[in-house]
Amino acid sequence: MSNYRIQGATGEWEVVIGLEVHAQVTSNAKLFSGAPTAFGAEPNTQVSLIDAAMPGMLPVPNRECIRQAVRTGMAINAVINKWSRFDRKNYFYADLPQGYQISQLYHPLVGEGVITVQLDEKDPDSEVKEIGVERIHVEQDAGKLMHDQHPTRSYVDLNRSGVALMEIVSRPDMRSPQEAGAYLTKLRSILRYVGSCDGNMDQGSMRADVNVSVRKPGGELGTRTETKNVNSVRFVMQAIEQEAQRQVDVLESGGRIVQETRLFDPDKGETRSMRSKEDAHDYRYFPDPDLLPLVLDDAFLDECRATLPELPDAKRGRYESELGLSAYNAAVLTADADTARWFEALLAESARVQKKGEAEVAKAASNWLISELFGALNRLGKDIEDSPVSPERGAELLGLIGDGTISGSIAKQVLEIMLETGDAPAKIVEEKGLKQTSDTGAIEAEIAKVLEANPDKVADYRGGKDKLFGFFVGQTMKAMQGKANPQVVNELLKKALG
Repeated sequence: MSNYRIQGATGEWEVVIGLEVHAQVTSNAKLFSGAPTAFGAEPNTQVSLIDAAMPGMLPVPNRECIRQAVRTGMAINAVINKWSRFDRKNYFYADLPQGYQISQLYHPLVGEGVITVQLDEKDPDSEVKEIGVERIHVEQDAGKLMHDQHPTRSYVDLNRSGVALMEIVSRPDMRSPQEAGAYLTKLRSILRYVGSCDGNMDQGSMRADVNVSVRKPGGELGTRTETKNVNSVRFVMQAIEQEAQRQVDVLESGGRIVQETRLFDPDKGETRSMRSKEDAHDYRYFPDPDLLPLVLDDAFLDECRATLPELPDAKRGRYESELGLSAYNAAVLTADADTARWFEALLAESARVQKKGEAEVAKAASNWLISELFGALNRLGKDIEDSPVSPERGAELLGLIGDGTISGSIAKQVLEIMLETGDAPAKIVEEKGLKQTSDTGAIEAEIAKVLEANPDKVADYRGGKDKLFGFFVGQTMKAMQGKANPQVVNELLKKALG
C-alpha cells in the first residue's frame, strides 16, 4: 500500500510501525472500584480506598468495563477469549500506590483481530489495507505526578489511579506515517461508534505508544524504540517521521539503535530518550492472587454482540447502496459517529417534513450538511455536536428549499441568521421578506429590462454564443434580489431569447 521511504546516504530505508493504543473505557466506575472517572475533577477527589491501595482492600472487576472491552473486540472481528487472567506488573513509582499494576500479559481478554483502513478515508479510490490487531487486554491506569504545584516538591493526583484501560496492540503492519494516522483514525471511529471510549485524545482518554524501527527494504527487522503517550493523530505521524529519520541518521553514521522508551516533543518536533526499554521479565509478571480468572459464558457474549451498533464500514455501504449517496459523501458522513447520528436525524426529519422517502431526500440533505453546515461550523470553530442548528431546524430549511419557498442562494443567508440567532428558518424568511417569487409577470418585466440593457449580448447569444445564457440568468436574479424562482427564470428567459 505505501511506498514511503526515507532517503539516506546509503540508499532507501523502510519504516516498520506498530501502535499500542491505550483507550479509557467508558464506564460508570473504575476497573476494580466504584470510584467515579469524570474528566477535570479536583485532584484526589475520585479515589477509593482500593485505588489508594489501603491495606486489606481487595479488587473486584467492574462488569461494565469487561463488557465494553469484549464489544470492542467483536467490532474488529477479534477472537474473544472465554478464559482470561489478570497479572501483576511490578514496578515502583510514586503514582502507583500498590507497587504493581493489574494488567493482562499471558492470557488477554481479546485475541487477534483486524482493522481495515484506507490511506485517505475521503477518497473512495484510495487503496485499502488490513492491519492486524494482536490483542486487547484490560488494565488499570496509574495516577499522575504534578511537578508544577510547588517549587521543591512533586504532588500526586490519584484520580486516574485504577481507571480502566483497553490496551489495543497492533501488529507491526504499518509502513508510513500516513498508514499509522489512518489506522488510529479508524480505530478511534470504531471506539466512538461502539461507545467503549470517547476517543478524546486531548483529554488523555486515548493515547498511543508508537513503536518504530527502520530497515533496508525487505530486510531483517531493526531494533525498535517506543515513543510513549502521544496524544493526537498528527503528533503520532510527526513522531514516526522524526524518529525514523533519527534512526537512519544513527545507523548511517555507524551507530546502533538502543531499545529504549522515548518522548515526543511537539514544540521542537523531535523525540528524546526517556529510559531504557524494559522487557516483560523486568516487571516480574505473575498471576494476581487476589483475582480469579475471568470466565465468560455464551449468554454474556450474546448480550455483548446484540448491543453492537451498525459500524462505520457497514453504514458507509448502506448509504451508497440504499440512499444512493456518492462514495465521497458516504465516507465523510460515516467517518465519525456523531456526524452519522446527526445526519440520520436530519434525514428522518427531512423525510417527515417533505413527506417523501429517506432515499428521495438523502442526496440534498447530505450535500447541504457537507457543503453548507460543515463550512459554517468550520468558520465558527465548532464540531457537529456543538452545532447551533439542530437536525430539526436543518430539515425545516431543506423543506423550504424543496417546496420552492426559498432558493438555494437565499437558504445560505437564512442559515447564517439561524447560526447567529437560533431562530426557526420559516420565521426568518417571513420577517426578512425572503420568500421566493414565481410571479411570472414580475419576472418577465425584469427580463425585458435586462435584455433591453444588453442588446449586444442578446445578439451574440442569438448568434450562437450559448454560454451567455448564464449571464442573463445572473442579471435577472440580481434584479430580483435573489428572490426569483430559478426554474421559472430559466423557462421565461429561454422563451424571451427565442
